[in-house]
Amino acid sequence: MNPYSQELTRCNGSESTGNTRKRLQSRPFLQPRLDTKMDLSNTQIHNVNVKSQRILISPAELKARVTVTEELFDFVARSRLQIQHVLDREDPRIMVVLGPCSIHDVEAALDYAIRLKALSETVSDALLLVMRVYFEKPRTTVGWKGLINDPFLNDTFEIEVGLEKGRQLLRDVLAMGLPTATEALDPITPQYLQDLICWSAIGARTTESQTHREMASGLSSPVGIKNGTDGGLDVAINALQSVSKTHRFLGINSDGKVSVFETRGNAHGHIVLRGGTSGPNYSKDHIAECEEALLNAGLATNIMVDCSHANSEKNPALQSTVARDVAAQIVAGNRSIVGLMLESNLEAGSQSISKDSSALRYGVSITDGCISWATTEALVCELAESLRTPLKQREHLANTRQS
Repeated sequence: MNPYSQELTRCNGSESTGNTRKRLQSRPFLQPRLDTKMDLSNTQIHNVNVKSQRILISPAELKARVTVTEELFDFVARSRLQIQHVLDREDPRIMVVLGPCSIHDVEAALDYAIRLKALSETVSDALLLVMRVYFEKPRTTVGWKGLINDPFLNDTFEIEVGLEKGRQLLRDVLAMGLPTATEALDPITPQYLQDLICWSAIGARTTESQTHREMASGLSSPVGIKNGTDGGLDVAINALQSVSKTHRFLGINSDGKVSVFETRGNAHGHIVLRGGTSGPNYSKDHIAECEEALLNAGLATNIMVDCSHANSEKNPALQSTVARDVAAQIVAGNRSIVGLMLESNLEAGSQSISKDSSALRYGVSITDGCISWATTEALVCELAESLRTPLKQREHLANTRQS
């Protein structure tokens, strides 16, 4: 106990507590030492560990620089509505979110998009294809954090360039007639890009984050919430309940000014099973367990299965096995599975970032390993063929129940 507290304790009521405090505060032992001179102008107390700051372009300025037509905004709105209809069982198709693990080469991404658009037209009666256009990468420790953070792959962190490249790519992919998907990681980024996103994901590392739950509640697109890295469902279930509610939080507006946002809550959040340290979680028993957990929480039984990550045991070649197993469950009568995710690129596998970016192999991921385009095309066609009849039956049953 310090001397001030001791004096207050000994106070016998002969004077008021307020007077006692005033008397004690005048005593020398309560005053800061003045015998040691300090040059306060040189004392660092603010941004101690901040090396530098740069003013960033505002969202409005970026949107003025990378213009988008009203026709494209209409396409985004229609694509979001299609995804909502899948989640609401008004569209019997299975949504497949597929594409590179992360975008590092815009030219290769556009090459992939051209092929995906052609494929989407051949399977559109059974599958709703949505292209992964992931610009931000969460890291377990450190590493390349994505096109926005480091577009030149050389630790120069030209974020303004990254944002511009990202917005241009989204615009170009949408112009081809492809819906877009991304992971919402940095809570500032949606003000720059979300108007060009049709579906968003909250990753396993951030599902438990209050910041990301609040952000997801205000995202304009439907949002998939991944289970935690341990493979458990509780974190994702809690997140879905939170995301559906209204929140208030700090962010930036279109002019780049710090603002208080109040959200409506996102009515089209759903779970994404991606496995975890406990192993894969896409089997029939895992799906049944997830359905029960969602029902017990009062949530819609909308389940997407991520065929990569822990579900493929980090072996990209096993994604086809996972996808076929999930398709077989739908054929057998499952009605809760509404989507799949695939990590796919022009070429199979992955590669490390080189100091000489020109040495990188074209169309090969620099983050998680992917399946090749040839494998992707064959797998997607196989899925569509196997699911056409079961999905028509699913639609018929839904219509019967509504009538």
